[in-house]
Amino acid sequence: MAFAIAFISCENSKNDVIPDVIVDFTLDLNDPEFVGLNAMGSDTVDASTNNWGHYAGGFNGNGIIIYRSVDEFYAYDRTCPHDYEVNGLSIKVKVDFTMGTCPKCGTTYLLSAGGTPYSGIGRYPLKNYRTYFDGRFVRVWNN
Repeated sequence: MAFAIAFISCENSKNDVIPDVIVDFTLDLNDPEFVGLNAMGSDTVDASTNNWGHYAGGFNGNGIIIYRSVDEFYAYDRTCPHDYEVNGLSIKVKVDFTMGTCPKCGTTYLLSAGGTPYSGIGRYPLKNYRTYFDGRFVRVWNN
C-alpha cells in the first residue's frame, strides 16, 4: 500500500502583505556605488539607481534593501509591512547596516534573519526577493 503526502505552500501567504511588483535588476560589485557590499553590510537601490527604472523601485517606489551576510545576499522591499497591513500606508523603512527601522510604527527588522521583526509592534517580515551571486554580480528578481 502506497501513501502519498502532499505539501501545499501558499506563496502569497498572510506573512507577505506587500503587493507584488516586478523586480529584476543586476548590480555589479565592481561599481563604485556598491563597493560597500564587498563586505558584510547593506545598501539600498531604487528606480533612479543606475537608471534601472521601476524594476528596482520596489512597492510604491520605496526601493529595495540589499543586505550581504558573510557569504549570502538578501533583498527586501523597503515598505513597512505593518503600516501597510494595519493602516494602508506605504512607509519607507530606514536602513542601518544590519537593521531596518520603520520611522512610523518603530518596528525594527533584522536583515540577517530574513527581514523578520526584531522589536516593535510589527509581526510581518519584510517582503523578500530572490537573489543570485556569481562572485561579481548580484541579481535580484521575483519572477
